[in-house]
Amino acid sequence: QVQLVESGGGLVQAGGSLKLSCAASGRTFYEMAWFRQAPGKEREFVAVISRSSAVARYADSVEGRFTISRDNTMNMMYLQMNSLSPEDTAIYYCAGDNRSGSIRYVAFRKEQYRYWGQGTQVTVSS
Repeated sequence: QVQLVESGGGLVQAGGSLKLSCAASGRTFYEMAWFRQAPGKEREFVAVISRSSAVARYADSVEGRFTISRDNTMNMMYLQMNSLSPEDTAIYYCAGDNRSGSIRYVAFRKEQYRYWGQGTQVTVSS
């Protein structure tokens, strides 16, 4: 059974930090990413990382504040979020796929991912 399970969300004050985790199981994931969805808005791209970790890309809104990483030996992906602002409030989703079969491939669109976690809520108070 393929599963992606997020954890680490919560309530934090503006300027604070959180680290999200995504536990993957059931298959080998190549391209993996974080997306988020705020109330009343579309799900949007946050960050993506290749299987080799050699390639990582970020949305402009989080560049310099968030860091994506993964540990393939533990089947884990992470998102370190610093300098959080109320605009970062959303449900954060982990996404993964293996269609590329490439250790350097990254995908930015949600349509490119077949597997999703259930999401973890991040709330940043002002």
